Amino acid sequence: MPSLSPSPKSKSSNWLSLYIALGVVWGCSFIFIKLGLEFLTPVGVAFGRVSMGALTLVFWARYKKISLPTDKKLWAHLWVVAMLLNVVPGILFAQAETQVTSILAGIINAVTPLTTLIAIMIVFRAEKIKTFQTIGLILGFLGVLTVLGAWKGFGTNPIRAVLELLFAVTCYGFSFPYTRKFVLSHKLQPEALAATQLSIAAITLLPLYLMGGIAKDIYKPGPVFAMIALGVFGSGFAYIWNFKIMEAAGSAIASSVTYATPVVAVIVGIVFLGEGITWNEPVGALLVLLGAAIGQERIKINR
Repeated sequence: MPSLSPSPKSKSSNWLSLYIALGVVWGCSFIFIKLGLEFLTPVGVAFGRVSMGALTLVFWARYKKISLPTDKKLWAHLWVVAMLLNVVPGILFAQAETQVTSILAGIINAVTPLTTLIAIMIVFRAEKIKTFQTIGLILGFLGVLTVLGAWKGFGTNPIRAVLELLFAVTCYGFSFPYTRKFVLSHKLQPEALAATQLSIAAITLLPLYLMGGIAKDIYKPGPVFAMIALGVFGSGFAYIWNFKIMEAAGSAIASSVTYATPVVAVIVGIVFLGEGITWNEPVGALLVLLGAAIGQERIKINR
């Protein structure tokens, strides 16, 4: 999403309600995934969320009279973004949650700012790595090890599931600088870009869904509504809300929602799924968030 400076007119307390909604929806995404797995396979969950998100944003774009892009090169770049932001992580998060709690998935998701920083420094690097960035990455790495309880061999968390989560957030991290470099330069409205990106993701996942997207032909209201919420809000309107927050309050405040989502994920996981949590998970999460804040220079240190 593009960074816009807030104008005096647009700056309003109205963004706060959208900010809270965004934090709640994205924080609840992990419990929605867990519920969706009651009748869908991991591929089915990934396809369900992007297809409903695509339909939501395509209809919204038509309502707002926003045209979708026609540039073939841009579509190719959006396919890469869709793979990094929707297709691969969508499958991996759902696959991992067949073996780990939604709480752990939500906490690991908080590593995204760190993987973004790594992508910028290594692949899209335009300047030397700074001391505060190194400190942030080290703290974040220690945080991940703490969350996983590395001193006891990752506890009950299967290594494969942990690697799936880490690879998923690595994809997230690389998607943001790629989008900034190859997509945002086209200066199109975010609704058009997001609708196209999700449509491409849905088309990509459709063959896999048709081959094996349904796990059980049992459609209970809770899991079905969870998938609808995940698609319509988590993968649909969330994009628009995020843009409006950036427009009203600035990109720094908008991106800080990353720090709220693991808190929501922990709360809903405990309250609604009865998932357990050990001391090392919240402590590790704090280290991850602290590392991300230092690495992004939200918290300044002497250097």
